[in-house]
Amino acid sequence: MKLNNLGRRLRRLSRRIIDRTGVPTRRFATALSSAAGAPGDGFHVLIAPPGAGNIGDQAMVEAFVASADRPVVVVTRHDEDFVLPADLHDRARFVALPRLLYGDGPEHDRDVRSLGALLEGAATVSIVGADIMDGIYSLRPSVRRATIAAVAAGRGFDTSVIGFSWNAAAPAPARKALRLAGAAGTRLLLRDPASAARVRDLGVRGVVETADIVFTDDRLADDLPVALKDLSEPYALINASGLIARSVDQAVEYAPVIAELRDRGIHVVLLPHVLRSSADDLAACRAVAEAVGPEGVTLVESMLGPAEIRRLATKASVVVTGRMHLAVMSLGQGVPAVTLASQGKVEGLMRLFEWPELCVPPRIGMGVGLRDIVRRALDDPESRVRVDRGAHRARELARSNIERVGQGGHG
Repeated sequence: MKLNNLGRRLRRLSRRIIDRTGVPTRRFATALSSAAGAPGDGFHVLIAPPGAGNIGDQAMVEAFVASADRPVVVVTRHDEDFVLPADLHDRARFVALPRLLYGDGPEHDRDVRSLGALLEGAATVSIVGADIMDGIYSLRPSVRRATIAAVAAGRGFDTSVIGFSWNAAAPAPARKALRLAGAAGTRLLLRDPASAARVRDLGVRGVVETADIVFTDDRLADDLPVALKDLSEPYALINASGLIARSVDQAVEYAPVIAELRDRGIHVVLLPHVLRSSADDLAACRAVAEAVGPEGVTLVESMLGPAEIRRLATKASVVVTGRMHLAVMSLGQGVPAVTLASQGKVEGLMRLFEWPELCVPPRIGMGVGLRDIVRRALDDPESRVRVDRGAHRARELARSNIERVGQGGHG
């Protein structure tokens, strides 16, 4: 087992070294440019984020499809990464290219050619940027996304990287790839002021300051999920992040918050936002549920859709979350969302809402401070008015993500 782990580490290190030479990126760009068709006006192409159990990724894809004025071709890694709700089902088709962003060898080459063929006749090419452009999570896919943008723009396609954040610690290959995308004419839609400033400081062209694309989607489910049909107000939404659980025991840190909510007679809904084997929120939420006990607590154990999340958030008194898109969907409904900031992407979001206190660095011992922020949000009679003002600004800014693809409906 140790030898297997060592082998994986060595392969990963070797791949990083090779990627940093820039040779694979140049080969990728050349191959895609050779295969790419010509622009047209028949449909939009969207390079999707990973999805596969991430409600935030689902929300971004749904927001794009909901805004589109013509059919959308969504490029994914796997066939099952996304399932659209009934109201959007006929407005997009999915094409899985599993080795495009993550692979190499003949299968990767095949997927590059397939993407080039898919571009033939596209009115626009959009890449969901989110938190996967700066190379912090995984360098090679980040560089390839930016390279797709650079090639598409260079071939004359109306190209955008929509709604993304940028970490100040982004590695050099990611910075270079983004510069090339901007220089080729790609619109780089940074979703918060801090990220926009970081990218401008790098001398990158094409920067447009926006907000997250999910702010453009206001669809609400008609009803709450069956598991929550008996839920009555007041209630709060609490998310424990599987990512943050790697370094902070949220069962301990959330205890003062949940005690405060119980004292106020506010029911607690523990809501996972990412349900997959890596960084699983459901396991983290279960740990919190087991630690605080069942009194006044409901654990959601299934993946809700974005429209269901918004419906649930509409009546919430407050939200505490380790996942940014739960914050976005809650803030969009006028609800204060205290958000644990793990990747440098939440600070700028809260600047849009002029409420920096809602951004909390996750750390051991944060529980009492977190409770105090929740307490102040609940006690402030102007809290919803304050959030509504920020949500209006965010929606106005977010429109730049969709202005090239329409405002919804079929074209």
